[in-house]
Amino acid sequence: MGMIHIDLFATLDLVGQAPGDPEEDPDGFPFGGWQAPLFDETVGQQVGAGMEGMDALLLGRKTYDIFAAFWPTQVDGVDGGIATLFNSIPKYVASRGNPDLDWAGSTQLASDLVSAVHELRDKHEHVHVIGSLNLVQALLHEGLFDRLNLWLFPLMLGVGKKVFDDGAVPANLTLLEPPVVSSKGAVLLRYGLGAGTPGAGDMRSEDRGVASD
Repeated sequence: MGMIHIDLFATLDLVGQAPGDPEEDPDGFPFGGWQAPLFDETVGQQVGAGMEGMDALLLGRKTYDIFAAFWPTQVDGVDGGIATLFNSIPKYVASRGNPDLDWAGSTQLASDLVSAVHELRDKHEHVHVIGSLNLVQALLHEGLFDRLNLWLFPLMLGVGKKVFDDGAVPANLTLLEPPVVSSKGAVLLRYGLGAGTPGAGDMRSEDRGVASD
């Protein structure tokens, strides 16, 4: 069975809205493009490495429209081959409306998200969700993901749509590898969905793993 990877860029106060471009989501959000000044070689390398093996994209309507307006006109260069990858693999769009699917290889996802994601897992090995906060929140709420690749950037915005606005089901996550820190202070955390639900303990007890007098 294939895996669903969620790839997110967020601030320290977990705002994930419009990281890449001032016009990406202009509805009253004053900080569009906040990620660009903090992007460096390390971030670029890790983003590219994280896409190895990707064989499908799963996107929300807004992110799909942004990608579809940009990537078909690009050729590989400084992006390290992302243009060829994105243009060649299947794209699945989660939308309740009737999106314009002119980008080659694009298909609208069935309305039953849970069933549709399970079908994607049967078809593909590594499906990546990029941006698409509304879709991400639905996947988190349903526990429909296997990997969470979370970039945290060293700034706080105080406003904007947050990654966990609508909550998520209680879940244990496992850190898959040591965090990567960029030269500008961004931190990449790669998590896998663990087993069971979060436990509880008593920090006053001797079992907390800290030596007592």
